[in-house]
Amino acid sequence: MLPAVSILMPCYNAAGTLEEALESLYNQTLSDFEIIAVDDGSTDQTANILQRWAERDRRLRVLSSPHQGIIAALNLGLAACRAPYVARMDADDRSMPERLALQVEYLNQNPETGVVGCLVRGFPADQVREGFRIYLDWLNSLVSGEDIRREIFIESPLPHPSVTFRKELVLGAGGYQERGWAEDYDLWMRLYLQGVGFAKIPTHLLEWREHPQRLTRCDSRYSLENFLRAKAYYLARGPLRDRDAVIIWGAGMMGRRLSKHLIREGAPLVAFVDIDPRKIGHTRRGRPVISPDDLPGWLQQYQNPVVLAAVGARGARALIRQQLTALGLCEGKDWWCAA
Repeated sequence: MLPAVSILMPCYNAAGTLEEALESLYNQTLSDFEIIAVDDGSTDQTANILQRWAERDRRLRVLSSPHQGIIAALNLGLAACRAPYVARMDADDRSMPERLALQVEYLNQNPETGVVGCLVRGFPADQVREGFRIYLDWLNSLVSGEDIRREIFIESPLPHPSVTFRKELVLGAGGYQERGWAEDYDLWMRLYLQGVGFAKIPTHLLEWREHPQRLTRCDSRYSLENFLRAKAYYLARGPLRDRDAVIIWGAGMMGRRLSKHLIREGAPLVAFVDIDPRKIGHTRRGRPVISPDDLPGWLQQYQNPVVLAAVGARGARALIRQQLTALGLCEGKDWWCAA
């Protein structure tokens, strides 16, 4: 019989944390699983640890390959997963005992959902930097599918090692792809454009390890510039499709950087909005910077305009949301947050 869920876990030089991660999986209340561990050409004791654990429990299957990177390892492992559901796991994190049971149950009961995540905690507590903590607070504020879809252009709303997904949907979307930016964010974006449902279990079910060697800290594909490239690429193919005008709220650093990539994608950028009187009346990328009071008049000039909020300052998003809502604009239809 097929297992209820396959756990996909790529491993590269993970000897220092691997056994802790495996132990958290074997402590799951749901025991009907298989672990597909992909040793991506490790040069430490990762292969030996995996072999030793596989000899003790046949639910662990080990695949080995020369070092090719995370995307190749994920696709190799995904092809070997036998269950209809695939739970992602990293070799340096810890899953809480009920994670698999709750996520599998949710997918069984909610056929409209293709990807289900959970709340996450950063650890060790004394190594969680302020930026990571702010990101975790934002992540954990997004629980419903509506929340996740509304803010998907701000940052990746689903930590990759926290999710369980329907294998056929991910394979149907093309699996993991190399586009020069984060492979998980790219996958969420493709599923988003296909209308796939997202959700989270409103419980902390994953402990996400913070350390300097995390890919998000040392791989350029996870840089801000490449996230902006990804956002622009998928904005152009989603919310900005068939628009006759794009107005960016934010003429500062974030708005300018995003606008560069949007212009490259052919977006019809016509203006920037800003509250700074030193910027109003000037131009950015040849487009005028207007005040919020001028925005309604600009929107009326076009048949199908859209506003993108792109201000990186803390607290700015809530203030912009308040002002755009007061204008009668609907988030997710007339405007989106992109920062």
